Amino acid sequence: MSDPQRARRLAERIKVIVAKLLDTRIKDPRLGFVTVTDVRMTGDLQHASIFYTVFGDEEQQAGTRAALESAKGLIRSEVGKGTGVRLTPTIEFIADALPESAAAIDDAIKRAAAADAEIAQQASGKTYAGDPDPYRKPRVDE
Repeated sequence: MSDPQRARRLAERIKVIVAKLLDTRIKDPRLGFVTVTDVRMTGDLQHASIFYTVFGDEEQQAGTRAALESAKGLIRSEVGKGTGVRLTPTIEFIADALPESAAAIDDAIKRAAAADAEIAQQASGKTYAGDPDPYRKPRVDE
């Protein structure tokens, strides 16, 4: 097992190399507007999971997935040349679920804000059922 700091540095280097390759060298027309969001390495530096997002609909996402799979060999060889490690890690592309989870969180926040506004609207102009100050106070003799 290697040093976790080395794995992080290698992951960042792979992220830069893959992003540059996708921008300059890979000219597949199926490749959409893709962003490399994260790279995670195994502890033995033998496998790299590359997370990516695609701006577009399902068709563009499927086309990008196919383009990345077909260019996996070229990307792996360039990663091997660019990193200088003894054994080039295997590469796996994973579509990042970040946009979907962010949209779900945003929807939940909007629903909570609407519920809070509705409760505040119902509570306006209402009074408490008991005394305004229900706590006991010391008796004052007159």
